[in-house]
Amino acid sequence: MKSPASIKKAAEWALPYWTRGQAGRETPQDLFRVLYFGWLAAFTLKLLGSAWDVSWHFKWLRDDLAPPHLLNSAGTALALALTIIHGYTGYGVDKAALRLIQWGTGIFLVAVPLDLINHRVNGLDITSWSPSHLMLYAGTFFMIAGVIRGWFMGAPPGRERTVVLGAFFAFFLENVHFPEQHQEYGILSIGAWDNQAVYAEPILLQFAADQLGRPVDRTTMTGFALPVPDFLYPVYAVAAGVSVLVVARLLIGRFGAATLVAAAYVGFRAAIWPLLTFTGFPPSAVPFFLVLAGLAVDVAFLVRMPVARAVLGAAGATAVAYGALVAQSAIMGQVYGALKGQDGLLGAPPLVTASALWAGLGLLAVWLAVEWIAVKRDLQPIEARVIATATP
Repeated sequence: MKSPASIKKAAEWALPYWTRGQAGRETPQDLFRVLYFGWLAAFTLKLLGSAWDVSWHFKWLRDDLAPPHLLNSAGTALALALTIIHGYTGYGVDKAALRLIQWGTGIFLVAVPLDLINHRVNGLDITSWSPSHLMLYAGTFFMIAGVIRGWFMGAPPGRERTVVLGAFFAFFLENVHFPEQHQEYGILSIGAWDNQAVYAEPILLQFAADQLGRPVDRTTMTGFALPVPDFLYPVYAVAAGVSVLVVARLLIGRFGAATLVAAAYVGFRAAIWPLLTFTGFPPSAVPFFLVLAGLAVDVAFLVRMPVARAVLGAAGATAVAYGALVAQSAIMGQVYGALKGQDGLLGAPPLVTASALWAGLGLLAVWLAVEWIAVKRDLQPIEARVIATATP
């Protein structure tokens, strides 16, 4: 805990900056760093809360004041404070970044009461793909996009600039991929049921059964754990998740950027896996395939022609992602089953291989759009911007 003297010193440093200003205002570097390291702290709190939240909801009946919600709310409160600071002072953001942050924060704050009302009316709201949940993801999407733009446009050249940009993209990937965790937890919950093991508490199972109008059986478990079509997981993972890696590679401008962003997110998921399971919470499949998809994106950027890069990259990343999902289902399922003394537990959600065409076309459409915007607006990767800044 900070001493009164340190709090007084921090206040004396900050108060002179609390003046009204327009977005795009010249920002002292020490203030710029404090603001964006504040965003790192806010997104870290939201990340920890959201990571715990999905596992919590596969074990306990929903509670508005559950610890994961409180942790996530602390991150939201810090994000709101930073949004107000940017908006009032104009420091640390240009107009576009500020608008993205404000719209994202606004959408998120509107979605929170709507989600609470939705749960009051519909009970569990058995899927993370519901409209109110999608509003939460959308708000966070615009919020992080604004923060990425603000950091990209204003951070001084150097390693810190690149590393922090990569961290923001890892948070961005986590938010985009978040709804997919329903299937990642769901598939292992179904496997556990088939092997006479149940992760959820009886009160949660009974509530889900009552909501579906069925007894507590495998059909109820499937309706709770895997309520969306099987093709959704791989199509969304490729068309949306890999698209984040494409943008990250484009803006960071270094080989390996997409791989490292994916590895940061997947590494976090792998790190919390034993922490959650050893404390009695349900396990999830971990999207290791995203790392290989990120590597395919990095390799594609060796092609210089934007259109050819998009076509070859979309085809290659889609093939790698689907191939890795097939391998993950086989290999990780056997490893997990051996550790648990069980057979048949899958290491990835159900995969509809025929959906690869639609996933690839979705990724191609986004990739082409990203390349077109980059050329039209002369978006230079962070590496090129550093060189331009250093050149007299």
